[in-house]
Amino acid sequence: MTIQIDPRTEARFEKMRPLGPSPSAKVTGEDVPPGPRYPGLLQSVMLMRYRHTWLPRLHRRYGDVFSIKILPEGRWMVFFHRPEHVREIFAGDPEVFHAGKGNAILGPVMGEHSLLLQDSSQHKRARKLLMPAFNGAALRGYESMIDGLAKTEVGTWTEGTAFESLERMNALTLEVILQVVFGVTDEARLAEMRPLVNRTVNVSPAVFLGWGFPRLQRLPMMRRAFENQAALDLVIYAEIAERRAASDLEHRTDVLSRLLLVRDEDNPTDSGLTDEELRDQLVTLLLAGHETTATALAWALHEIGKDPVQERRARDAATAGDNDYLEAVLKEAMRLHPVIPMVVRHLMEPATIGGVDLPAGANVAASIILAHESEANHPDHLTFRPERFLEGEVATNTWIPFGGGVRRCIGAGFSLMEGVAVLREVLSTYDVTLPPGTKEEAKVRNITSVPKHGAKIIVKKRTA
Repeated sequence: MTIQIDPRTEARFEKMRPLGPSPSAKVTGEDVPPGPRYPGLLQSVMLMRYRHTWLPRLHRRYGDVFSIKILPEGRWMVFFHRPEHVREIFAGDPEVFHAGKGNAILGPVMGEHSLLLQDSSQHKRARKLLMPAFNGAALRGYESMIDGLAKTEVGTWTEGTAFESLERMNALTLEVILQVVFGVTDEARLAEMRPLVNRTVNVSPAVFLGWGFPRLQRLPMMRRAFENQAALDLVIYAEIAERRAASDLEHRTDVLSRLLLVRDEDNPTDSGLTDEELRDQLVTLLLAGHETTATALAWALHEIGKDPVQERRARDAATAGDNDYLEAVLKEAMRLHPVIPMVVRHLMEPATIGGVDLPAGANVAASIILAHESEANHPDHLTFRPERFLEGEVATNTWIPFGGGVRRCIGAGFSLMEGVAVLREVLSTYDVTLPPGTKEEAKVRNITSVPKHGAKIIVKKRTA
């Protein structure tokens, strides 16, 4: 069967090949702090697959600052996690500390216009145009839609039978992305998009690496990934075209409809976001906001179900409408179980971080894993204790799942609002426990880390 491919898709994959020539090739092991010296391919695999144990091991061996070598050969990444070092990275001159190049491996899927891949004036313009869709007023408009979707999902759960909360949270946050962000409500279009989106989110880490090697793209796994992207692009472009033609665009409240109306008020000639820009930003919101939020919710339900005291506190908060406490529950789950491993910047010029002089071409990473498990940052760090976020214990630059500075995730407020709404609905409807003998650990899946066994829970209708 011949797969229809939009020319814009082919052009994106050719242009955004992530592992092409890089100025970082001039950086050598002598230019960066100590670290392991085995081949870059092996170190890349260790980072992609075993980061939760490997990075702490490197920290214990080499100290607070260390380097690893990643693909292609000659590309170096220097890890930091102390709050004063993280602050320097986040506050670095955006003309020097480029985030787009640090996220280049995502380029073939997200596209050149993605907020995560742009730098300098392009990033400033894109963020300015996207911001109205994520301000406080907009978030309040989305909340009732999310409440309705959460109520529908929770109403399908079966009492007394263990199920994987991650699976159900993924299903729910997917509906939020499709209906609240993309604004798709037609059931036929939703049925068409769901499997395409799921296959995009569940892609193997090897696929991201494989985009940089044309020969590997002949492999069946790579070809299937490309064909899925091509099919998803066709659907997204069709949705954008139909939305542009809608007569009630100004009355719609979904993110896509809002983005179609934005203009740069400081530039009279600005005509808004192009179809390609819209496509790239929508896919970025999908990849950055779907599985990450679902995983954080699954970990939160796991931690709540594990401890009757925590479950009772969270349940009481849901009943009382105490959104601050529910947000603290979500944040503590994200601290204890980081979904994303690090925030990366690529140095366009030499820079000094934590007293360490680094050359242009090096990558610097603020390690979320190491920052969140630091006993100095978070006393009794292995204990799930949401109160730490309400009692002023969590200092700036020690909790960094959304990054920081001018590059802080634009969807952070949306993600937290969504998570609180879902927890409120779950905990006001059910008591949550874990199946006997449940143990859970992190497993790397593409760019995120998820509960290996799906964070199984058992629910029972609340009687009071």
